[in-house]
Amino acid sequence: MWMGARARFVMAAVLVAVGASLTGTPVVSDRGVLPVAQVDPAQAAPSTTTSTAPLVTTTTVSVPPAPPPGFGNGDAGPEIQALEQRLVDLRYDPGTVDGKFDWSTHYAVMAFQKVQGLERSGRATPDVTELLTRVGAPGPMLPDGGATRVEVDLKRQILQLYVNGQLERVLSISTGSGKRYCVEGDCARAVTPGGSFKISRRINGWRTSRLGRLYNPLYFNGGIAIHGAPSVPAYPASHGCVRIPMHSARWFPGAVPNGTPVYVIGGSRAAVPFNEPAPGEAPPTLPEDTTSTTAASSTTSTTPTTAPTSTSTTSPPPSSTSTSTTQPA
Repeated sequence: MWMGARARFVMAAVLVAVGASLTGTPVVSDRGVLPVAQVDPAQAAPSTTTSTAPLVTTTTVSVPPAPPPGFGNGDAGPEIQALEQRLVDLRYDPGTVDGKFDWSTHYAVMAFQKVQGLERSGRATPDVTELLTRVGAPGPMLPDGGATRVEVDLKRQILQLYVNGQLERVLSISTGSGKRYCVEGDCARAVTPGGSFKISRRINGWRTSRLGRLYNPLYFNGGIAIHGAPSVPAYPASHGCVRIPMHSARWFPGAVPNGTPVYVIGGSRAAVPFNEPAPGEAPPTLPEDTTSTTAASSTTSTTPTTAPTSTSTTSPPPSSTSTSTTQPA
């Protein structure tokens, strides 16, 4: 009985000591003050204190790039109207002189850049506007080619139209790319052959050929025609035809009657791609007269003829009059 009571007393003291160690309170027993148990900091209760330091966030501000120098599509004002009028004075075709820089103005500026050997961007940069003030209209490539004639310069990618001995218009064009291509299992090289030809056939409006869509085409060498196209890049890109801007293609046929000479300068004599004839004609043959071809190849223009190779892909949106996605010829 006594031993059991003694054991119970000791046990109670131990429990009290343990409890005190957990609460940090010293324990007094019949044997003196019991030491307080040390608590391992690693086992301490987690702190509930929250930091009041503000969060730092980083915001990236996007700065738009500075606009390129000069004027381009979408610009408007008296400066654009003066630019368009100067282009008209030099026989380029910016369309209506309305003070609005649109695709017509773009192509007229590009034609000027090609003639002068500048970058073919279609944008009226300061070098363009400065040069416009001190140069004249380009000179003829074949002065003896006839009073009314079409001169196509494959190197500079321009077309000059003469009417009654006077320069009527200078247009930016795109001719045969020189690349190999295949259509319906047949393959050919995209070339615009050089030589002397004449306008032989024409179609009003759109015509769909096996090589694409042509607007107001004027045929001068088999199936090769001068025609309007929604896309006239700064470099040779056609299957062989001579593409001109759509706004120019609307008036061009009225200024070029059948029988008008067409001189393609800077290209070798070659067969028409696929030997394709003009609508209603027999397959074309190489022209017999080589005199004008030789003269055309050796004629030096009175204006700069060196133009940089352009990689620009600037092109206008497809014409609203076209419902086909077929590429132009």
